[in-house]
Amino acid sequence: MASTNDLSPEDERTKERLGLLSQMVSRLRGRTWRIVPHPGPIAEQRAAGRSGALRAAIFGVNDGLVSNLSLIFGVAGTGLNNDVVIVAGVAGLLAGAFSMAAGEYISVRVQREVYERLIHLEAHEIGSDPEAERQELAEIYARRGLPRDLADQLATELMRDPEMALETHAREELGLDKGGLGSPLAAAGSSFITFSLGAFVPLLPFLMTSGNPAVLASAILSGLALFGVGAATSYLTGKPWLLSGLRMLAIGGAAAAVTYLVGKLLDVSVLN
Repeated sequence: MASTNDLSPEDERTKERLGLLSQMVSRLRGRTWRIVPHPGPIAEQRAAGRSGALRAAIFGVNDGLVSNLSLIFGVAGTGLNNDVVIVAGVAGLLAGAFSMAAGEYISVRVQREVYERLIHLEAHEIGSDPEAERQELAEIYARRGLPRDLADQLATELMRDPEMALETHAREELGLDKGGLGSPLAAAGSSFITFSLGAFVPLLPFLMTSGNPAVLASAILSGLALFGVGAATSYLTGKPWLLSGLRMLAIGGAAAAVTYLVGKLLDVSVLN
């Protein structure tokens, strides 16, 4: 590895924790599973960028839908008047949307800062001792099964271009994609919007009517939305859309039913 004599004290401390940070990055990227190569047909390929955006949208809508549906049905089950249900629904929508946005911003911001720190250190090592980094890269490819001479040749060619060298080391040594760190503001904004859209669905009927008709209309509208969100996940998972839709409907419906029954029990206990 390269000498770190000209590193700042902060960089020195980060370098000492490099192993821990690399493990953290692997966990953030979800690299805890193994896939065994096997023959057979595969589903249609999905574009990575579109699938990532779709995934965020689907789960943002689902979070808002299930959480606010449960909240609204819990309040409605107590028998309180329609204005209270609407206030609770609006409060749940805003609180959940801001909470999701803040959490997503912090999560992506911290992850991005960790990534940038590791890439900064890797850039310093490449600039300070390129030969040591070339040997390290060759060793990585050799451990992956390439013949030693081919691993050396590949590492040598990749190290000729400093930008390519940094990108390769970030990917192969640290498991990072230098160009895919993500935007905290974009993540926060999309989370806020998609959560709000989902949370508005069960609230809508109570803005137009009240009582049992509103509960029934909210249940039907939310059920259709839950099924649609579940079916949409099949685009990402490759599972049958009907099964995915019914599974999401069952989970969201169960959550709403439980909170509604709890509300009913609370109403009974207050009356007694």
